[in-house]
Amino acid sequence: MLWPCAMLIEVTSKALSQLRAHAAAAHPLEACGILLGDGARITAARPAANVHSTPATHFEIDPQALIDAHRAARSGGGQVIGYYHSHPVGEAAPSATDRASAAGDGRVWAIIAGDEVRFWLDGEAGFSPLPLSLIDG
Repeated sequence: MLWPCAMLIEVTSKALSQLRAHAAAAHPLEACGILLGDGARITAARPAANVHSTPATHFEIDPQALIDAHRAARSGGGQVIGYYHSHPVGEAAPSATDRASAAGDGRVWAIIAGDEVRFWLDGEAGFSPLPLSLIDG
């Protein structure tokens, strides 16, 4: 799923609240999970276990959570739009570690730092900021 960088994504207020709540609950460790929705609309943020050996500074989404999310999507659930994680210390922007780990697969990444949540496109040329529109839901 490769999106043009200028594409506007829609994020429900519920999904944005879920992102912030999960990051706050996981602090001082990095929270992580899966962004679900349809097309360019993110309607939910599904928390996943951070299975990285150093979760204070890195994240790795539990592979079983990814498998479960893709299975649910095939059964009519929300599509996997992308992923999210928090930066307990730092900015809501891709870190050097994030850039090194990125797949360039056209998925959306949300990065949370405090109350700030920013969305990024993981494209072939690296991360590009995504403009968003907050919608009710």
